[in-house]
Amino acid sequence: MPRVRLPIGPQHPALKEPENFMITLDGEQVVDVDIRIGYTHRGIEKLMESRTYIQNLYLVERICGICSYAHVVNFSQNVEEVLGLTIPPRASYLRTLVLELERLHSHFLWLGVAGHEIGFDTLFMYTWEDREVVQDLLEDISGNRVNYAYNTIGGVRRDLGEEQKKRVLDGMDYLEKRATFYKEVAVNEKTILSRAEGVGILKPEVGKRLAAVGPTIRASGVAVDIRKEDPYASYGDVSFDVITTDSCDVLGRVVVRVLEIFECIKIIRQLMEKLPAGDLVVKAPRKVPEGEAMSHTEAPRGEDFHYLHANGTDKPDRYKVRTPTMANLPAVVEMLKGTFLADVPIIVAAIDPCMGCMDRVLLLKDEEKPGERISWDQLRVYANTWYANRGWLG
Repeated sequence: MPRVRLPIGPQHPALKEPENFMITLDGEQVVDVDIRIGYTHRGIEKLMESRTYIQNLYLVERICGICSYAHVVNFSQNVEEVLGLTIPPRASYLRTLVLELERLHSHFLWLGVAGHEIGFDTLFMYTWEDREVVQDLLEDISGNRVNYAYNTIGGVRRDLGEEQKKRVLDGMDYLEKRATFYKEVAVNEKTILSRAEGVGILKPEVGKRLAAVGPTIRASGVAVDIRKEDPYASYGDVSFDVITTDSCDVLGRVVVRVLEIFECIKIIRQLMEKLPAGDLVVKAPRKVPEGEAMSHTEAPRGEDFHYLHANGTDKPDRYKVRTPTMANLPAVVEMLKGTFLADVPIIVAAIDPCMGCMDRVLLLKDEEKPGERISWDQLRVYANTWYANRGWLG
């Protein structure tokens, strides 16, 4: 039987964001995959060069709508490192609280999406209803359900009162009961087992070679978690387990996320019990001295890496972001090989992809001018010309 190349995307019902997966099929079996990214590139890194550090607090939060706070914590930590600032302990605890609430929000959301991809829409309805409990808590703490605007350079912008602490703990009690139910569903429900067990295999040695991160690699038995390996915020003050499974398949990625919900709840309860008194912020200067910093956090999808180069002004000279989706895409290619076409959507969904937050473009420049930097105005002209030449502008 001749091999067939089948495009999935950039527009496809199984993809929530536009990317292109060119699948090579032998009958119904996937034998090769080529991924093309760049359909939702927004130029945020370049935009950051023309905005102040305070403005960038709110821009960097727009990198992703689900793990937005992981990005803003990375940015804050980078700027604070160059400034030599140490934030107050209470602010550090509150940052950790919002990070873990965001992880809960992300994992409940993903469980629903995974259920939807395999035709188990009842699971989708249940988990997204429970996710509203987390969203209400985030709104109670920060004022916003998404993109919380909670951080400032040197600390956080809002305190947590005793009544809010009680609502957080009540919410954890409810979500723990629901997570217990989902744990039973994940290992016993035939709809999940038939579509997830043995599908999308990623052996640990392959995952490590391809530098996979987050639940994707932990489901292959590799205990990698930045919160443990390089503690930031207040993770060094709380105890929790790094969840792994050794099934190396989509089912393992489901189980890891469900069990991580219990660890999130454990961390949040400890934060509420140990929350120290004190200030929320230390004063920071407007201009940041010359220097560079690197920060990484364990976002819900895995390691989120940020790099800052400061030039002594009130705007960054260069900012670089490597999101967990970008790190996990090479592993997706390997997971898809040897599977059936019908399993492609759930295998891609199993890394919890966020295409907009990782998208990149490649700009080929004059080889005779190595190291030349392109300005924002030059980039704007280049983009308009590129689209006009293809007849895509009115």
